[in-house]
Amino acid sequence: MKKITLLLCLCITQFIIAQHKGNYDQNLQISRQNIATSRSMGNANFGPRATNPTRNITPNSNIVIDVHALYNAKATSYTAIFNISQIGPTAEETHKLVNERVDNVRNELLSAGIAKNDIAIDVISFVPVYEIEVEKKLFSKKYNEVPKGFELQQNIHIKFTKTAQFEKILASCAVNEIYNLVKVDYFIENIREVYKKLQTSLLSLVKEEKEYYKILGFDLTNYDAIMADDKYCYFPKDFYRNYQAYNSISFEALEGKRSVTKAKKQTSYYYQPISTENYDIVINPNILEPVIQIGMQIKLVYTPKPKEQKQEPKTEIKTEHKYYVISPDGNIDVKELRTNN
Repeated sequence: MKKITLLLCLCITQFIIAQHKGNYDQNLQISRQNIATSRSMGNANFGPRATNPTRNITPNSNIVIDVHALYNAKATSYTAIFNISQIGPTAEETHKLVNERVDNVRNELLSAGIAKNDIAIDVISFVPVYEIEVEKKLFSKKYNEVPKGFELQQNIHIKFTKTAQFEKILASCAVNEIYNLVKVDYFIENIREVYKKLQTSLLSLVKEEKEYYKILGFDLTNYDAIMADDKYCYFPKDFYRNYQAYNSISFEALEGKRSVTKAKKQTSYYYQPISTENYDIVINPNILEPVIQIGMQIKLVYTPKPKEQKQEPKTEIKTEHKYYVISPDGNIDVKELRTNN
């Protein structure tokens, strides 16, 4: 009785001090929905706090201006792609069944503001289906493949402009037994305008950085400069992560020494965009739904110009040239060689 009372007290205590942390844990394969902790941590496991967040920096004769900018752009249109597979006894019947399902989806999506022209069909394959028949003989069996029908596979491309329309698309496809969602593509029409905004913001920041170094006493006109720049664009499909949230501990099985049959654990997915911690400029930082992330970087490296060395005036040294004349009797006569210099 005392053991039961102690166990109940521990459970009640854990429930009182528990805080919602979510099911996702970066470091553990096993996670719980309620975890006892001393502070609210949200859905991430941050680990121990840093005691000293400052970083050591080393002075350098070179001056580096490295600026980054990020733009979180909402897509102007989307395209959802569903795969549909249909089998039938004949080619005509198979094609007819597929057309009925696709036409039903088209008609139902008209009420959601999606036009018929926003739905396209991509035929993947149309092949015969074979089955194996057993041919029994007196002393043996023979297995033969015989055609039994046809299989038609198509991809349905559905374009929409509002995320709220996607729920209607899913419902319409499910009613017509179309469950295989392949992917959702994001598109943006004014990407050039986005790059211009990023470029303008970065140039303004570079100008501020130059003024900063000028105040510190560094005249960048006395430096040689080299530069590099880069731009990139990432879509949401590249930034989905997965995890499993479950607890497979069983005290009842351990105490009874029973065998445990493991069940298949569900894998959950979540959208993890690019972190903004290393960016100097972030346009539209608040993200409510998956977005297209467009980035740009400019890096300038200034190296001190070499000092000019003063050239000393050259002094001319006059040298006298002489030649020797030896006569047949052995006498040597020294004569000077006259030059025009």
